[in-house]
Amino acid sequence: MDIKNNTTVHDVGQRAKGTLNDFQKFILRGHVMDLAIGIVIGAAFTAVVNAFVADLVTPLIGVFGKFDFSAYVLTVNKSTFHIGAFINAVISFLLVSLVVFLFVVKPVNVLMALHKTKKPEAPTTRECPYCLSSVSIKATKCAYCTSVLSPAEAQAVAS
Repeated sequence: MDIKNNTTVHDVGQRAKGTLNDFQKFILRGHVMDLAIGIVIGAAFTAVVNAFVADLVTPLIGVFGKFDFSAYVLTVNKSTFHIGAFINAVISFLLVSLVVFLFVVKPVNVLMALHKTKKPEAPTTRECPYCLSSVSIKATKCAYCTSVLSPAEAQAVAS
C-alpha cells in the first residue's frame, strides 16, 4: 500500500483540526468555564473560612477552657481508636458550618429577599370579546358596546 495515495493518511490533519476545534468549543462553553471558576473561588474561600475559624473563632472558644480532645485514645486488642481526634474534627466542622451559615448564607438570603420579584397582582380589568375595550373584571355588560359579558370566573376557566 502506497502512503502517498492513502486518503486516510492525508485526512489525518483535517480530522485532528476538527477534533481540536470541537474540544476548544467544549472548553470555552459557558458551563465549563463557570464550573472551573467556581472551583477555584471555592478553594480560595475554603482557605479564608478555615483561617477565620482556626485563628479567630477557636481561640475565642478557648477563652472558656481548653477544648483539645486529641489526647483521648481508646486501645482495644492492640487497635488504637483516636476518639479525641474525631471529636476535634466534629467540633471544627460545626464551627466552620456555623461561620459559613452566619457570614455567608444568612446575608445572601437577605440580599436575595430584597431583590425578589413581587407576586403579580390579580387583574382588575378584562377585554370585551366583542369590541376589545377594557372593562371592569366584575362587569356583566360592556360599557362601550353594551354586549352581555360572561362572568369573569367562567371566562378565566375557558381561557
